[in-house]
Amino acid sequence: MSEDLLIRRLAADDWDVVVALEHDAYAADGLSEGREALRSRAVGSPETCFVLERRGTVRGYLLSLPYPPLHCPDLTRPEQAAHESGNLHVHDLVIAEELRGRDVALGFMRHFRERAQELGFERISMIAVRGADILLRLLGYRAHREVAVPACYGRRAVYMSMPVG
Repeated sequence: MSEDLLIRRLAADDWDVVVALEHDAYAADGLSEGREALRSRAVGSPETCFVLERRGTVRGYLLSLPYPPLHCPDLTRPEQAAHESGNLHVHDLVIAEELRGRDVALGFMRHFRERAQELGFERISMIAVRGADILLRLLGYRAHREVAVPACYGRRAVYMSMPVG
């Protein structure tokens, strides 16, 4: 990753930028959740939520939380409780448009995977939307087509997972 990029844990004063980045990334597809739902994904696992800074400005984020394998959060409602699980679910990963296509996401995911391993998680899962399953397969994720993904994720959403180690 470039020397002008920094990955750090999400802080309380990052939420305005996170909400704006999420809205820009997903609103046109009807996938934007809003502040309350996004914060509910992070509150139970702050040690697994990160931001990407470029020259002191947040330009990306990754929200993840322990979640039962082969299940995922419902975008239409906030999380009500934290889950105990060896599976760490990447709920959302957004990189600002000017940084896309520069291996930034790969570096961010590599950092995340190392952190998941340090914390003792066994698997990482996520829902691939808008055709992202093609890239995730290249990164070692396996599609679980048997998992019924809620309609709120869009037509082409696919549940995917991979072992941490």
